[in-house]
Amino acid sequence: MQIKETLAKQVLTEAKGYLDVGFTHSLNPYSGCAFSCLYCYVREMPIQRFKDLPWGEWVDIKKNAADNYGNEMKKLRRKTKPVNIFMSSATDPYQPIERKAYITRGILEAMIECPPDFLQIQTRGPLVKRDIDIIVQLKEKCNVLISLTIETDREDIKRVFAPYAPGIKQRLKVVKELHDAEIPTQASISPVLPFTPEFPKALEGIVDHIWIDTLNMGDGSMGKRSERLGMPKLFRENGLERWDQPNLHVKVEKYFKKYFPPEMVHVSKNEAFPR
Repeated sequence: MQIKETLAKQVLTEAKGYLDVGFTHSLNPYSGCAFSCLYCYVREMPIQRFKDLPWGEWVDIKKNAADNYGNEMKKLRRKTKPVNIFMSSATDPYQPIERKAYITRGILEAMIECPPDFLQIQTRGPLVKRDIDIIVQLKEKCNVLISLTIETDREDIKRVFAPYAPGIKQRLKVVKELHDAEIPTQASISPVLPFTPEFPKALEGIVDHIWIDTLNMGDGSMGKRSERLGMPKLFRENGLERWDQPNLHVKVEKYFKKYFPPEMVHVSKNEAFPR
């Protein structure tokens, strides 16, 4: 793993494309991601395509991210528009290096002084529970949602598609801890991977929202990036073809609405920003 410290020109990026349905900015404390999920659409983005090292083998630490955030927010607050932040869109704010680097925590501390209107933390890292104390403080100043990626309830499936990502049981445990701390939580079933009929029951009582997305709808190119990454082939090689179909989101939404109120279940881009 190549780890470098960098000085970022800015840390808030104007939301476009997938996130422009309610989010105004994305915030990435790092470039690169050690979780190295095989389906990650960032593998097909310029930040990786023009990199000499493979995705998952490098991480750049944005050393000045917290200072940048404070300065950029002061400028944004001169305007009357709300600031709704998605953290993160091209990395994981709680990947292993955060245990030592504290970049994400530093940003959250800066948010206490200059909060956004809404913050969604998107992660699959159980390390987020370390920051429950500061997230509780931040919740008093702005709307906060912690969204844990839980794309399946099957550990064997996770090992096929995301072998270096944290275990599913760990993530479920952390979601419960966050929910018990009265922090709004979301299970991001994104992308949908093969799961057991018991999956909804594992989420009952520990999440406030369910967010469903698929490799066909959620990779930013209607499945083309996922195809270039070899996902259809990976499904076939593991006998999972029936889980790789254009209308999968319809079936999954219908199934989860058997267990959760309709207003709790959101689907893909048009419902990415929680109502």
